[in-house]
Amino acid sequence: MADLFSVKDKVVLVTGGAKGVGWGITNGYMRAGAARVYIASRDEKSLKQAADEFNSQGYPGKCVPLVANLATYDGVVGLVAELEKREKCLHVLVNNSGNNWGAPFDEYPDSAWERVLTLNLRRVFTLTQKLTPLMLKSLGGKEEGPWADPARVIMIGSVDGIRVPTLETYAYSSSKAALHQLSRVLASQLGKRGITCNTLACGPFQSKMMAATLEAGRDHIISGVPLHRIGEPDDVAGACIFLSSKAGSYVNGATIALDGGSLVAGKL
Repeated sequence: MADLFSVKDKVVLVTGGAKGVGWGITNGYMRAGAARVYIASRDEKSLKQAADEFNSQGYPGKCVPLVANLATYDGVVGLVAELEKREKCLHVLVNNSGNNWGAPFDEYPDSAWERVLTLNLRRVFTLTQKLTPLMLKSLGGKEEGPWADPARVIMIGSVDGIRVPTLETYAYSSSKAALHQLSRVLASQLGKRGITCNTLACGPFQSKMMAATLEAGRDHIISGVPLHRIGEPDDVAGACIFLSSKAGSYVNGATIALDGGSLVAGKL
């Protein structure tokens, strides 16, 4: 049964893997025995701190920080080139990096759309596209199925891409709704080549992006979650490990709400 949820010997890339939800994902893969977990963002200090922390724990694998501005095309291309130098293949890509912008409707700036959609959607496509050849190499040259252990793409989406959010985060909620649809389209196209693509629609988790919101209204937010708590690092880590292991090898094109039931909470 242990082998059913194993990610042993797998090579993983987690964008934004040094902080918040991304830290939880990285932590999960390291604890579960992945061979190497690459974490990438433009924050060199946080990347190094996280990698040093993980590598000091005695886990069998190694956490490797890679500095890259994932909001730019050149930054993505540079990250892919660096991975291609270091690895023969990539088993799992977790597209976690993202940003947000909140402002009243009448004041919402055009620049917010460019900033949020570029990182949350456009460059997710670019990175997935450019890393597809490296992911295909994890299939051992098997160009036609069936694939018992496909490569995996995991999108970190949001319940705000499914429901109408209370906060005025127009670009963010739109970007996540689009990301969910992109994931389904990729599941169809890449699934035919041996790569699955699934989405975790996350509810409230402790993160830099959510910090101000939770500080202002933690009790109110928790009251809307049937399980009466916000998400913890192991919650998102467990879901990613499931999707990356044999247990999740037949899941493709799914959008999984990781929200404690907030989407189905009854409201008068």
